[in-house]
Amino acid sequence: MKKEENTPLIFNSISDLHRMLGLPKPLHPLVSLVDNSRIPVDKHQLSTAFILNFYKVSYKVGLRGKIRYGQGYYDFDEGGLVFTSPNQILAISEDTEYAGLSLLIHPDFIRNYPLGKNIKNFGFFSYAANEALHLSEKERIVIHTILKNIGDELQTTIDDFSQDVMVSQIELLLNYSNRFYKRQFITRKAVSSDLLTKMETLLDDYFNNNTALMKGVLTVQTLAEQLNVSPHYLSDMLRSLTGQNAQQHIHNKLIEKAKEILSNSNLSVAEIAYQLGFEHPQSFNKLFKRKTNLSPLAFRQSFN
Repeated sequence: MKKEENTPLIFNSISDLHRMLGLPKPLHPLVSLVDNSRIPVDKHQLSTAFILNFYKVSYKVGLRGKIRYGQGYYDFDEGGLVFTSPNQILAISEDTEYAGLSLLIHPDFIRNYPLGKNIKNFGFFSYAANEALHLSEKERIVIHTILKNIGDELQTTIDDFSQDVMVSQIELLLNYSNRFYKRQFITRKAVSSDLLTKMETLLDDYFNNNTALMKGVLTVQTLAEQLNVSPHYLSDMLRSLTGQNAQQHIHNKLIEKAKEILSNSNLSVAEIAYQLGFEHPQSFNKLFKRKTNLSPLAFRQSFN
């Protein structure tokens, strides 16, 4: 029976998801490779919103319809990689159709491996939707080959090396995805440059309109929310364009504004610190000296 509208179905295990989709029991309880074109259940019978308490990497081909992840929608038609992490809402419109493969990975499968800790460093698991990984034909072959290797391993009799082999393949898949995302950032510079322009405008407004005085020091989280992207995505995009992350951009703008005030006003250092959003002047002094190798007072004196 279809769930009440806007009430997401929650799946704590891969077996639960297989059962709901009408698929056979997974070959391994903690990892599964699903052929999206062979799901027997009529999707119109299902809830359109899901929360999966495991990782999902989907290579989707020939997508029609909409897939929402977090607060936005993935923006691809021909196909690409979609990454979702545990406890994220994934919503699919009823008219959505696609083929391809989906790799399901329960956190417990990689928990005792370095990947269990490092998987959170792959920013694409937390990017705001609208940045699916678009693949070239050559990249598609690489990804498809790795997914096939994982599928073949699942079909093999489990031995002492099975988990090591599959975890290595999963890590290889994520590392290649990281490489391809880097390429995507470079090839989509027009979109990224527009985002950079918007960010610079937001930073100027924040420090020039007394917003910092009222709301405190600007955080990467707040900046990313105003740009409708995730903090990870914003920092990765900025690194690809400028070599600096979002926090460095905020600090650079803050120091630039501090220098302007120090050189053109008689405000005390404490007053300047409060104007820039700091609760404690000592924190401002420490940041300023770290960035300029001078204290605020020393900078004012050298400027004069």
